[in-house]
Amino acid sequence: MKSKSVPVQEAELRAREKEIREIIAQFLALLGEDPQRQGLVRTPERVATAWLFLTKGYRDRLEEVVNDAIFEESTGDMIVVKDIDFYSMCEHHLLPFFGKAHVAYVPDGRIIGISKIPRIVEMYARRLQVQERLTEQIAQTLCDVLKPKGVGVVVQAQHLCMMMRGVEKKDSLITTRSLHGCFRESAELRKEFLDLLHLEVPR
Repeated sequence: MKSKSVPVQEAELRAREKEIREIIAQFLALLGEDPQRQGLVRTPERVATAWLFLTKGYRDRLEEVVNDAIFEESTGDMIVVKDIDFYSMCEHHLLPFFGKAHVAYVPDGRIIGISKIPRIVEMYARRLQVQERLTEQIAQTLCDVLKPKGVGVVVQAQHLCMMMRGVEKKDSLITTRSLHGCFRESAELRKEFLDLLHLEVPR
């Protein structure tokens, strides 16, 4: 489920930025605009800079994100990090979707630095995504890195591709989840996790 990040040299990044600027200028012209008018003359530059930031997750490396922040610890209780803000881009329409991720795991002798969990969420969110894959990538990465007894991830998001176009349902909230190990096997643990998020347990 994990798409690989690719190391990019500074010179290659600048070359990509230049190509994006040229493409955006053509795009503006195809829309019927004048890329040289005052309000748009620097738009290709701004868009290129913005998109390289919005997709920086492709260039992040998991090893650098985790940065050896894994520690031997005997605790076996559930650890929850909730309300992690994220912003991502829908790969179908290149429009934003955004919301909150809630992550829990039950350690099996190893824990991860708390700040690393939001960083993992950010790494995968800053790519072209679908919410379902984003949810699974976060969960699977924690399974791979920690080998815990279980992982639970719930992601709730609003999608501008639904709010601005198509069905135009501005209040729609999409919820996805990925449960592994004891979170899948134990209804009691699953209920405890979802209760902490104030979510109903599906029948």
